[in-house]
Amino acid sequence: MMRHLKYSGIAGVVVYWLFVAWSIGKNPWFSFWRNALSDLGSPEMAQAPGIYNYGLMVTAVFMLAFSVYLMFSAENKLGTIGGAYISISAIFLALIGVFHAGTRPHGFVSTYFFVQFFLGMLIYGAGSKNRAIRYGSVALFALALLGTFVHWPSVALIETYEIVLIMVFTLMMVFFKED
Repeated sequence: MMRHLKYSGIAGVVVYWLFVAWSIGKNPWFSFWRNALSDLGSPEMAQAPGIYNYGLMVTAVFMLAFSVYLMFSAENKLGTIGGAYISISAIFLALIGVFHAGTRPHGFVSTYFFVQFFLGMLIYGAGSKNRAIRYGSVALFALALLGTFVHWPSVALIETYEIVLIMVFTLMMVFFKED
């Protein structure tokens, strides 16, 4: 069971990008250079906004499973707390789909998804005895923080950058974490 949960983070990332691709296919106006990814879920802007919004909710289930893996395989309390933060980020990810672009809570839930994930990653890494995970988590957190100070041409590009960092963390868990 734990072995399957270990790969749920990667499955979640793949599922997310499949929903994004499907949504972009329905919305040829979308541009990574001008839009936010959430525009794909805006009823005012997107054709079939449910594709993107339900995609976030489905992805959140995979992320929640991944956080369960992190909590149960943690080496100590810090690891468990880090996994718990990531589980909270999964809830915020689902809430991005509920409070789609154009709704008042959207900015809050979108921001807190990333904040919770990267704090969870940092805390999890701080508790890891594995040097690659410990230093990799710190480096990814620093890159995420630095990314907020870059002037990006669009929101979609910074979101994609941050999602790539999340992808790297999930891959680190698969390749460097021993069960």
